[in-house]
Amino acid sequence: MRIHHLNCGTLCPNGARLVNGEGGLLEQGRVVCHCLLLETDDGLILLDTGFGTEDTRNPRQLGPVFALMRPRAEIGETALKQVEGFGFAASDVKQIVTTHLDPDHSGGLPDFPDAEVHIFGRELDAAMNPRLRDRPRYLGAHWKHHPKWVRHDTEGDDWFGFGGIRILPDLGTEVLLIPLAGHSLGHTGVAIKTGDGWLLHCGDAYFHHDELATPPSCPPGLRFFQNLNNADRRQRLTNQDRLRELVARHGEDVRLLCSHDPFELDRAQAASTAAAA
Repeated sequence: MRIHHLNCGTLCPNGARLVNGEGGLLEQGRVVCHCLLLETDDGLILLDTGFGTEDTRNPRQLGPVFALMRPRAEIGETALKQVEGFGFAASDVKQIVTTHLDPDHSGGLPDFPDAEVHIFGRELDAAMNPRLRDRPRYLGAHWKHHPKWVRHDTEGDDWFGFGGIRILPDLGTEVLLIPLAGHSLGHTGVAIKTGDGWLLHCGDAYFHHDELATPPSCPPGLRFFQNLNNADRRQRLTNQDRLRELVARHGEDVRLLCSHDPFELDRAQAASTAAAA
């Protein structure tokens, strides 16, 4: 299996120091949409999609929250164009695994209409029948093509003390949904078995790598954004505590990354380039 680390959408909010923890207050920050493309013997698996091609043509549909974050609408950053850049077609993406259905994670779903879309049942329920406060976070345009949802509900496996859901039992690639509710009601991480351990994509369970440190810290702009958008703050913070414990106890066996930290993306891409050389 080969893992590609993709940036499927860049956001450029004002105040780099407030967002990235460095740079000037008047400089643009950098926030990424870190997605994964897995090349396997059973086809391509895409973990989250970032923004889609329609989002780049009509960024206003993303709503006022994303307008605040100033998305850079570039079609070349879409998962579709990057998949094609590797020499594949959209139809080669057989499976999509979602951490949750916020617009910056689900925008590319219409670009891969033939793929099965694996999702935690609580998140699918939250998106299809959102509470009043959650309606702005779910963009129905991203699933008006009627995706091939594959719903997963049972937390039947223990994974380093977390509940796990094995979602591709008939394939050779071991992938689990790891429920990490808080950012959204049905938010999950995704654990992937690699040749040298596990990779856990934590989605939006945290936003900055220093949130996994002891003691944790986070730039104030990102902390504000997380508090503004979390569906259950107490659960989100509890799961961050659990992730810090995971790093402390099993950091040699499990590598963690999140969706929006450019430092983690740059580090992962550099490591992949070095490994391929």
